[in-house]
Amino acid sequence: MPTIKIFDTTLRDGEQSAGVNLNFSEKLEIARQLERLNVDIIEAGFPAASKGDFASVQKIAQSIRNCSVTGLARAVISDIDAAWESLKDGAEPRIHTFLATSPIHRQYKLKKTKEEVVETAVETVKYAAAKFPIVQWSAEDATRTELPFLAEIIEKVIKAGARIINIPDTVGYTTPKEYGEIFQYLKNHVPSIDKVSLSAHCHDDLGMAIANSLSAIENGATQIEGTINGIGERAGNAALEELAVALYIRNDHYQASTRLNLEEISRTSSLVSKLTGMVVPANKAIVGRNAFAHESGIHQDGVLKEKTTYEIISPDLVGFQSNSMVLGKHSGRHAFKNRLMELGLEVSDEDVKPLFTVFKDLADRKKEMTDDDLAAIVLEEKLSKEQRFYELIGIQIQYGTNSVPTATVTLSGSNNEVIQEAGTGAGSIEALYNTLEKCVNETVNLLDYRIQSVGAGRDALAQVFVKLKYDGVETSGRGLAQDVLEASSRAYLNAVNRVIYMNKKTAAPAVEAR
Repeated sequence: MPTIKIFDTTLRDGEQSAGVNLNFSEKLEIARQLERLNVDIIEAGFPAASKGDFASVQKIAQSIRNCSVTGLARAVISDIDAAWESLKDGAEPRIHTFLATSPIHRQYKLKKTKEEVVETAVETVKYAAAKFPIVQWSAEDATRTELPFLAEIIEKVIKAGARIINIPDTVGYTTPKEYGEIFQYLKNHVPSIDKVSLSAHCHDDLGMAIANSLSAIENGATQIEGTINGIGERAGNAALEELAVALYIRNDHYQASTRLNLEEISRTSSLVSKLTGMVVPANKAIVGRNAFAHESGIHQDGVLKEKTTYEIISPDLVGFQSNSMVLGKHSGRHAFKNRLMELGLEVSDEDVKPLFTVFKDLADRKKEMTDDDLAAIVLEEKLSKEQRFYELIGIQIQYGTNSVPTATVTLSGSNNEVIQEAGTGAGSIEALYNTLEKCVNETVNLLDYRIQSVGAGRDALAQVFVKLKYDGVETSGRGLAQDVLEASSRAYLNAVNRVIYMNKKTAAPAVEAR
């Protein structure tokens, strides 16, 4: 029975989702969780895109030891050099380089002939193979490429040193039957095909990413690329949690498995959702909150009599479990730290004390702290501490149905100066954000505002996600608090602080990625 390798591109293709802006610490936190999930390969980013991306890929490659770390590179020598410098200290350095092959890309994007495309691909693969022990080559827009030309260029890059050949459905255009036939064609028309592994990278523009990925497995693919929660460019990528569970539950049909630790799926999904600000739909397969909910009386009756009547997946298979220990205001530091370890949250001894102080303060106001609460407060404190140029000291909102909403905000600045302003608006949030704009002394355009609860009940935490434009830069931010207005303030300041932090790092401008 073949073991399908899982190539996770959450930190590269996933981060290219509109509105997603992960910082250095957040990327590292996700990478560590992907390691616990036991993915085979982590695509950590696009090293040549910016200094920030280069540094993130380098740190992840140095930190992750139980799976291979790779980075994306165009068919450009400087991209390959940047990838090598960032990945050379990894446990198993590999490069993922790509070049478009379809007629529409050759004509309009590359403006190259078939011969020029082949020459560029061969030259850059040879160069990469001289540095990297593993070279993966992708034919961008492979599914809209003439099959004879696709077979020709693949044969030549294999001879140049490629060890993995990826056949991406870059725009989510193909159907499962067509995609499977492409793999069969290549197996029959590429003489050296048995010397490489075949990989599938499917986008979900027509809602067929998982179906196409499974078809690829049925037709010889031994590696599948995708993201957690299916995030990614446009409509996203194949959702890896769906693929892994489909192979597990329908092992009788697919006769293939993965190395994934399925019990880490829920935790990984939740972490990616929190850090990207992309909410998991309630009806999302495997990880949606309704995935194991039964409302129909007929369904409830069946499940009570025998779970398998309507439940083909056990919730605990993918890590949905009830709390083994309830934490509250009387809990000690040892129990607190122990629970964080059980949740897979790495916290140094020096960070436990301030986190425990935040926990106790919140526990005084909440009856009990759930795992979601713990994960949320730890991530919020841990990942934002290095970029607090503006910190919230206090807010006061006056609101009435027959009066103008007014907000008073007090902040501390980067030099510990106290900043206090007041402002009005049509509603409480507008008044608050108008006042914060005065505090940061820069025009701020709010592009998106979302709110959700962490947990349930009247005392649930509020988590706010914002997307805004500050100092000419689009950025996003998160805020967490029991009070919605406080959470909104924190999200706004988190977004502003990210831009200030990024400007201090003087990141180079990004380039277009696949």
